[in-house]
Amino acid sequence: MQKISQFVGLDVHRDTIVVAVAPGGPGMEVKDLGSMAHDLPTLLKRLKHLGEPGQVHIAYEAGPTGFGLWRALRAAGYSCVVVAPSKTPKASGDRIKTDQRDAAKLARFLRAGELVPMAPPERDAEALRDVLRARDDAVFAQRKARQQLSSFLLRHGRCFEGKST
Repeated sequence: MQKISQFVGLDVHRDTIVVAVAPGGPGMEVKDLGSMAHDLPTLLKRLKHLGEPGQVHIAYEAGPTGFGLWRALRAAGYSCVVVAPSKTPKASGDRIKTDQRDAAKLARFLRAGELVPMAPPERDAEALRDVLRARDDAVFAQRKARQQLSSFLLRHGRCFEGKST
């Protein structure tokens, strides 16, 4: 087994990924590698410059982009963990939040072993969860639209005579 020499924090968004790396040595500074387009081949190319897949350990926070990035990085041979944002340690008084700081914080905490990884769901479970969430959103939107229409009619002295199912 190869020794991990680079700890990488990713701040992942729909359009961009911000990369920060913490070298494996103690006391080494975290380097910001900048922002890039959310494109897997470009990310893999940048990660390849950091070392072999067995020497690079990656972390990013779970978010609306799902777990496709985790699966792709694992398939490319990288050690990758996904952490829940609520489980990421926060320093008191740390109110400034930028993508670069978030990526650096993840790299630093990953190197220190302070991140609690979560178990990403299987593809089928993730797809089912997405469908259920979309259905819940649609039901909520329908209920809200009905209530708004009912209030509008009431304000104009009208009353809906039909069945309000």
